[in-house]
Amino acid sequence: MSKIEDINIQKKKPAFKVNDIFLNYLKKYNRVEDISIDYDDLMRYVGSVDVLDRQDNHTLWQRVYYSDSETNELNDNLKKIYNILLSDGSNTNTSDLNVDAVDYCTFGNSNPFRIKIRNILNDNFTYFYIKKIDSSRIYGLELEHITSPYNLNFILNKNTLIEEHISGIPGDDFFSKKLIHCNEIEKSQIAKEFVKFSERCMIRLLGDMRAYNYVIVPTHDFDQVVYKIRAIDFDQQCYEGDFIFYRPQLFKDNFPVTSLIKDKLLQDSINQYKIEERAIIVKRILGAQERIENLLNSMKNDVISNDENVKQLSQQIYHLTKHNKFKYCSNMGEIMDSTIDYLINNYENHEMLRTNVI
Repeated sequence: MSKIEDINIQKKKPAFKVNDIFLNYLKKYNRVEDISIDYDDLMRYVGSVDVLDRQDNHTLWQRVYYSDSETNELNDNLKKIYNILLSDGSNTNTSDLNVDAVDYCTFGNSNPFRIKIRNILNDNFTYFYIKKIDSSRIYGLELEHITSPYNLNFILNKNTLIEEHISGIPGDDFFSKKLIHCNEIEKSQIAKEFVKFSERCMIRLLGDMRAYNYVIVPTHDFDQVVYKIRAIDFDQQCYEGDFIFYRPQLFKDNFPVTSLIKDKLLQDSINQYKIEERAIIVKRILGAQERIENLLNSMKNDVISNDENVKQLSQQIYHLTKHNKFKYCSNMGEIMDSTIDYLINNYENHEMLRTNVI
């Protein structure tokens, strides 16, 4: 197995179109809406300024501006999208909403726009994102919705994807600024959650979970703070060919939390948390069997990676599991189907930790 320092993620992967089978799946589950503007409309900005953080450091975002002739219409349409995504889709409250900011990020694959909507009656605000469409990213959103503890809200139309904001503290910020203030019990709990998070990512082949691609969510529960970990970037779903890309613990900038795992958790505890996570994933899959079968059918009839990556990944997982279905996979959908088949077989045979790898 390669070391952490050896991982070299490809910065840009191609965007894949949504084919007819996947589009029909998304329509069936109410993911497609007729929206009045698209990603290309937002690209017609006429100026921008850098967005700074509270310490006046440059972020990866730029605040963009539009001509006077376009601003009013654009703002009205963004408020309509907000209502479609997060409310009943009516326009009865648009006069109470204000578009406070439209920010653009040039980093990564999706080059998103971040929209800040404020309710002028109480000054509460909400973000959502508008991105270029990419089939593999949408598969990632759907798999997260089905197999993780978290529901995800998104819609698409033609070449445009709209995603709700996932609140939390970016992992890299948490490790550099917040971790030092956690007590020993909280550190142990974060270690446990990262084991479970890593297991989810590995099982459903969500890659590139470096510290800035997930958030840590603190929740007050009675007299303690409970921490959960959520992925926020789904660009690298079922794309890379090397299995190490799907194992968050191998990324160098996750070292602060992997050190916690070594310090706080015994191997028996780590194994137990893996078993728990695998079991609950299987239960979620069995509870949404028709939906997961429809999704896998779409994936198996789609192209979201290249042949070289598919061959490399299927052979690596076969050598680790000796599960024959991996041996003959011809696309990423078949690898994902084989993974779920493998998990269910182990669950039914009470062998959820037959291998420590998958």
